[in-house]
Amino acid sequence: MIQRLSHVTIWVLNQDEAYDFYVNKLGFKVNTDAKMDNGFRWLTVTPPAQPDLEIVLMPADPGPMMDQETCDTLRTLVKKGVLGAGVFATGDCRKTYDELTAKGVEFSQPPTERFYGVEALMKDNSGNWFSLSSSLKEAKA
Repeated sequence: MIQRLSHVTIWVLNQDEAYDFYVNKLGFKVNTDAKMDNGFRWLTVTPPAQPDLEIVLMPADPGPMMDQETCDTLRTLVKKGVLGAGVFATGDCRKTYDELTAKGVEFSQPPTERFYGVEALMKDNSGNWFSLSSSLKEAKA
């Protein structure tokens, strides 16, 4: 029986730049940063409050699982900012928005009250977009 989701992949254009973004701007922790025998870099980060979920910062490069044409298509989609990678939960969307904006994180939508909470839309340095959200209950506290 499946117990839980342990890893999720985010396609990135440059692992070093993604490392800097996720660790130094978003405050994630590095879980694994290792080179395999074939030179492939396995890089995972975790949100501080969720250390059992590893986010694989996977380079969109050709390899055994992806040919050059597929890689080029994926890189184009990432750069265009059309891949939504998920939702980052925070206790206070407005406060986190201010903190991340001060660190240079790009937002396409400022915090906006929705029926489900307060949400802002942000992009990572590759172009992947995320919802940054807090519940209305938390936002009004």
